[in-house]
Amino acid sequence: MIERIRETYRRIRERGDDGVWISLFDEEQVIERAKTASGPLSGKLVAVKDNIDVAGLPTTAGCREFAYTPERNAFVVQKLINAGALVIGKTNLDQFATGLNGTRTPYTIPRNEIDKRHISGGSSSGSAVAVAAGLVDFALGTDTAGSGRVPAAFHGIVGFKPTKGRWSTTGLVPACRSLDCITVFAKRLDEAALADEVIAEFDAEDPFSRRAENGVESGRRVAVLRPDQREFFGDVEYERLYEAAIERAQTLGWSVTEFDATPFLDAAALLYAGPWVAERYVAIRSFLESHAESVHPVVRGIIEGGKKFSAADAFEAQYKLAAFAREAESAWKNFDAMLLPTAGTIYTVDQMLAEPVALNSNLGRYTNFVNLLDLCGIAIPAGARADGLPFGVTLLAPAWGEKLLLALGQEFLA
Repeated sequence: MIERIRETYRRIRERGDDGVWISLFDEEQVIERAKTASGPLSGKLVAVKDNIDVAGLPTTAGCREFAYTPERNAFVVQKLINAGALVIGKTNLDQFATGLNGTRTPYTIPRNEIDKRHISGGSSSGSAVAVAAGLVDFALGTDTAGSGRVPAAFHGIVGFKPTKGRWSTTGLVPACRSLDCITVFAKRLDEAALADEVIAEFDAEDPFSRRAENGVESGRRVAVLRPDQREFFGDVEYERLYEAAIERAQTLGWSVTEFDATPFLDAAALLYAGPWVAERYVAIRSFLESHAESVHPVVRGIIEGGKKFSAADAFEAQYKLAAFAREAESAWKNFDAMLLPTAGTIYTVDQMLAEPVALNSNLGRYTNFVNLLDLCGIAIPAGARADGLPFGVTLLAPAWGEKLLLALGQEFLA
């Protein structure tokens, strides 16, 4: 184990300023902890997105001026440490977890591990790269609009997004507090499942924590997008790979049906076009008002947009969401899970910097509705383009359907 830690730190030094890390524990400190670590995660190396508290390291949320050093670990981090995991450091992110691309940071932009010209995905950018590069066994991210799934798809790894409230958010800098989920990236689905087994527990300190309920645990009826609702933004290879994923599902004997995604896509549009942006403003209001110049300009523009919404707007949007949810509820009677593209395409860093809002919006087409409609999801690899860049699909189910998704995911990947 000690040799593994030394090798990891050697590789981190060798990679230089690759944009993955914001802070690291001292190598010798991690080695000392390894000598007494025990439990089901004993010896596993872990990275933590830098909007989640780790005692002894600053929490920046991707903003230097916002930084504070917590005295205790976030609930989920403490659970991992209790199980023997070794946290080595904090990873880069789209500032204040606002973005799906990984370029909205004052630090070095993390690049895609497979092709450095391309984006890493965000907002959990550094965490995904750390796993894809083999620097850690798994990494914590967060997911409000898809931040725990899109970076997984772009790196050919697993992104596990639990039901809202299944994992405590105590010790998390909120983005949209009513929607935020802490997530995990891993190279293997069984490792993500093990992390869930260790972490999932009701936390009375977290007002949004929920006691586990019985969800659907088995089923092979899987819904896929109708051809007229598939949008790949001109990426013919991603389109082909999604069709191949559907064919694979059919080969596995799953009952595959097309469904009308309208209520889901309509709900997705509410996340940034509706008053949920005001939640992002509430999360950092006092800091933003006194340190506006410290906030990334794209992030600032999005969050300040939340100020325009009224309480009436918020209620009106909730009524719309309730109507979409009721429509979606009817759709779920016909299938057990969805199989969707995690993202419709991938962009280069240069493309994203040139059109930071429009292209980021494209990345959220198949992810933005998930937390609004109280679904859980697992992003898994599903092939690669001719240039080697990975493509991923996401399996989705209603709240508490993690066991079903893990079973389907294992079957798909076998």
